[in-house]
Amino acid sequence: MQDRRAPVSAGSPDEGEGAGHDQPPWPRSPGGHQPWPLSPGGHQQGQVSRAERLGRLQERRGGSGSRACRPTPACLRRAAPGPRTVHGCLCKYLVVVVSLILLGSFLQERLEEQLMYSLLEEKKKILWQLNQQQISSEIKNHLQAFKDMQKTSPGLQRAKYKLLAGAPPHEKKLLTVGISSALHPHESHLLDALRALFQASSGPELGCVVVLVSLSDSDPEWLSQTVANISDLFQTHIEARQLLVVRGQLGGPPPEALYSVQKADHALLMNFAANLSEYFLMLDDQVRCMPKFISTIYWTLSAWKELPWVTLEFSSLSFAGKVFRSSDLPRLASFLLVFPKDTPTHVLLSEFPPLLAQSTPIRFGSSVFYHVGNRSGLESACFPADKEKVFGEPDNPTASVRTDMVMLSNNIPQYAYTLNKESFATLNPVRGNYLTVILEEPRKVTRVEVLTGSDKEGKHQLRRGQVELGFGPLEDLQGCARYTLLGPVVEGRLDQMVSYEEDSLEALGCIRLLVLEAQESWLLIRQIKVWTTEYDEEEEG
Repeated sequence: MQDRRAPVSAGSPDEGEGAGHDQPPWPRSPGGHQPWPLSPGGHQQGQVSRAERLGRLQERRGGSGSRACRPTPACLRRAAPGPRTVHGCLCKYLVVVVSLILLGSFLQERLEEQLMYSLLEEKKKILWQLNQQQISSEIKNHLQAFKDMQKTSPGLQRAKYKLLAGAPPHEKKLLTVGISSALHPHESHLLDALRALFQASSGPELGCVVVLVSLSDSDPEWLSQTVANISDLFQTHIEARQLLVVRGQLGGPPPEALYSVQKADHALLMNFAANLSEYFLMLDDQVRCMPKFISTIYWTLSAWKELPWVTLEFSSLSFAGKVFRSSDLPRLASFLLVFPKDTPTHVLLSEFPPLLAQSTPIRFGSSVFYHVGNRSGLESACFPADKEKVFGEPDNPTASVRTDMVMLSNNIPQYAYTLNKESFATLNPVRGNYLTVILEEPRKVTRVEVLTGSDKEGKHQLRRGQVELGFGPLEDLQGCARYTLLGPVVEGRLDQMVSYEEDSLEALGCIRLLVLEAQESWLLIRQIKVWTTEYDEEEEG
């Protein structure tokens, strides 16, 4: 029988132990007869590369052999992923990368927003601190200047007073109502003014005030008759120490010029009133009061007690209706006497607040005083024509309204700004809650009125809050960059004129109602009214 085994070369590793096997230790060539070529080392590829050949055969057949593949280069090549696997991995990698990029972008935006918010808050704090420091510094400087001025007013230091009727109250009152009166060429209005004042006030209201009348004319007959009439008509108030009549005289020669006489009269009145009460209200004998004017002033002073102010104006009259702190009266009296004799008194009164860092007037929209009668020619020179500003209906400009208060179904904050019977109601507001009117275009606003609570019963009012004016509108009607105080809410409402610094062209962008104290009850913001003048943007340039 013919031996079918292939010949074995001399020196083959199959000689000996493997020579008697029935099958060759290596497969034949693809042609079926020739052995595989020699390895680079000069030997044929025998058992050393058998695993590699088996791996290739299994890969071509699509099977996986039963033997464990040793970690040869062929195994590594077989374990490498195919094109589909690589494509899938690339897709997953791209998804992960895109997701990370989007997440990073989102986190970056959040970080930028938080940083911007922190910067804005920090800026507010810094500006507030700088403002307080500036105000404090200015007040200290001006107080020193006023002290120096007072030293140069020997007339007040040597002033003499004579009590003509009544006596000072036993204890300090809340308010002194000061009236300076002199002989009128035609008729005296003093008795009518006092009668109207007491009739407009209730007993409890009068318990908070003292009325101080300073008679400044030197005519002895007129003085005697006037004092007798006052004592006869108002004896009850004199006995209750609610009415006091005095006559003062400056040290030195009496002033002769018209303005000098007027300024001296009011300086004497203020100087005497400095120790009678906490606050001083200036009137004259041709001014009448609205009913309950004392209550109006009382609640307003209570709301403004902790806020910085120098003069509060309860009418648009140029002279009467102004309230001062009694602690400022000595400086104001000296201030009136320092300036030349031809400087009008009402001009000096308007120039006094800026010296104590009140840059704009604080004037309330609803006047509680009005002027009556006609002044003589000499009086008209001292007192300008006093006419109340008459406002028409509010003209709320186009605006959006934002709030962080609780919104109930079918009740939106825009209702608070609509000029009809609709209103905005919320529940349990907390300190820091706000409702902001954001004007579509900046406007020059002349008056703002905010009404809270029900119209008739006054229930659900905002107990403690304030109204702020915003400037520098932010993008997308988000609000304004900075806010300044207009005034506190008094008995659930605010009605106040908006004043601007001289030569200011900046228009108003926002009106914000801010809650200052939490209240566990309903809050009804009934209406926000705005009066405007046309804002000419060309002026801004």
